[in-house]
Amino acid sequence: MVTNLYGGWIGARYGLRITLWIGTLLQILALLMLVPVSATWPKLLSVVYVMAAQAISGIAKDLNKMSAKSAIKAVVPHSADAEQQGQQQLFKWVAILTGSKNALKGVGFFLGGVLLAALGFNAAVGWMAAALAVAFLLTLVLPREIGKMKSKPAFSSLFSKSQGINVLSLARFFLFGARDVWFVVALPVFLEASLGWNFWEIGGFLGLWVIGYGIIQGSAPNLRRLWGQTAPPGVSAVQFWSAVLTAIPALIAIALWRQVDVSIAITAGLAAFGVVFAMNSSIHSYMVLAYTDAESVSLNVGFYYMANAAGRLAGTMLSGAVFMLGRTEAAGMQACLWVASLLVLLSWVSSLRLPGVLKTAQ
Repeated sequence: MVTNLYGGWIGARYGLRITLWIGTLLQILALLMLVPVSATWPKLLSVVYVMAAQAISGIAKDLNKMSAKSAIKAVVPHSADAEQQGQQQLFKWVAILTGSKNALKGVGFFLGGVLLAALGFNAAVGWMAAALAVAFLLTLVLPREIGKMKSKPAFSSLFSKSQGINVLSLARFFLFGARDVWFVVALPVFLEASLGWNFWEIGGFLGLWVIGYGIIQGSAPNLRRLWGQTAPPGVSAVQFWSAVLTAIPALIAIALWRQVDVSIAITAGLAAFGVVFAMNSSIHSYMVLAYTDAESVSLNVGFYYMANAAGRLAGTMLSGAVFMLGRTEAAGMQACLWVASLLVLLSWVSSLRLPGVLKTAQ
């Protein structure tokens, strides 16, 4: 949360290439920190040290994500004479960046396992750090002024003053809280306890889900065209996909309560949830850039992703707490799904206050 909020301000004040450089170098540092970890270390020291490395890695990831998303607004051609075409291009590139990022995240589950098995821990970490070092060299060619505001923003500029950004950020908070309230803690525990899946099966299944989720995100513009939607997505699209998503966790919960085959209910429900959630997320990512101008893009994107991180934190904490309230794993899972449905409903209610972006998008 803090990284996204302050990262957006730093990007607006000093340029996005600075935040991208810091993020990439911090990621390299986090990987190199893990090289000296030894099995002979005291357990408490090992846990604290690895958690510190993970925290640095998380800061690096959010700085890079915020920088990349903000940079799209600055580099995608825009013309007042071709407003709809420019917005379509913006949606296309936001979807590609967001979808490829999440698909590669899923690939990383499997690539990490291959590297560990083939090279061992230290060598795997070293090769990843070397690959990131090459990526860092590529960022040196970025323009100095990209994302930098002409007048240095004051500290008070951290918080958005735009109704569109504020309302969309609130909707994003509930949306990602709804995903993580059943996906982060409850689902892996439920898969192990109720279906008897082992660690590799759960990790592989969730990895494939993330890859599929990323592919749908990246394909969102093409899917909309396939369905006859040629205009850029607008407020009505946000509201429609939120309304559809509200029903899916509730239907999964009802299926579990009615004792439908658990494996079918969970796998089919996850597939449906992934498709609709990916469309929601992709349109949200476009809308935040559509609501802002290139001058203040990093400030608004940073604020927006701060709300995203807050939603994930709330969802993760609720996931464990609500799941434990159930007397059985099935009851705990159903409770998490009902809370997820409620949170998506709140996201939809929030979206009712979104202002329009383009007349053609409504």
